[in-house]
Amino acid sequence: MASITRFGTVLLDGAATVVMGEQAWWWRAVDILGDDAPTSLVGILDGWDHWSSVADAAPDPGPHLALEAESLVWLPPVMPRKLICIGANYGKHNAEMLGDEAQPRPYSFLVPPTTTLVGSMADVPLPTHAKKIDYEVELAVVIGRRAKAVSADDALSVVFGYSILNDISARDWVPADSFMGMDWVIMKSFDRSAPMGPWITAASEVSNPQALDLSLTVNDDSRQKSNTADMVFSVAKLIEHLSSVMTLEPGDVIATGTPEGTAFGNDDLYLRAGDIMRAEITGLGVLVNQVSVGDHLPVPALTGPGT
Repeated sequence: MASITRFGTVLLDGAATVVMGEQAWWWRAVDILGDDAPTSLVGILDGWDHWSSVADAAPDPGPHLALEAESLVWLPPVMPRKLICIGANYGKHNAEMLGDEAQPRPYSFLVPPTTTLVGSMADVPLPTHAKKIDYEVELAVVIGRRAKAVSADDALSVVFGYSILNDISARDWVPADSFMGMDWVIMKSFDRSAPMGPWITAASEVSNPQALDLSLTVNDDSRQKSNTADMVFSVAKLIEHLSSVMTLEPGDVIATGTPEGTAFGNDDLYLRAGDIMRAEITGLGVLVNQVSVGDHLPVPALTGPGT
């Protein structure tokens, strides 16, 4: 069949369902891979050498099995084993946040994926523990195979695809001066604080991840507008660094940092209930989320990794 270039997870009949698409068409993964296909995208990626061959050999499912794209309810495209976030990785953003402080190596931290990730069009409730809630458009890198001690020259070969992530942050908890450093849990790990999607675009469709325009608007007001060329550490360098520390696994997500234009330092720009955020990256779609009141909303249940 025609090449599959997009992958995601949607809510169908009350269940998280993996979907695969090309151009304007979307199908359930089982309609392409068969009924024995894993029920999560991580499960499919764990055996991608096999399942990609199945997809290549599958007959075209045709329009009669295609889903109505306009009516799809998007969940996070993947529920990874690890969601790794990179801080201070854009030159101009670093200048507005850190001044002239140099970055000798990538700065990274982990956040809990099962309670932070939500899909496009999902509400992002304001947490009760903070008032200064900020937005951060980021290029998300999805790993396609196990990788340990990968060189920068080979790093892009382990990438399955790319998506958009909005790293919602509580700036109240940026310490003025602390021996303990930043408390990333209270600042970055509250429920539903990591919208991602709407889908994953195959790496084969992105010729150069360091040449992508990315932007974010709030209520149609332009807040962030940059290009991944401004990254301090490229996608390849990030993978080289992270894989020297830990084994990267299929489905793992690396949020690669945000450019200048965040609300930090300007109280008038922090998010308020009713605000609509639109994050966009060249060729990867548009991630849309609305800010709501209160952090009482349930986190959508997804099939766990590897099933």
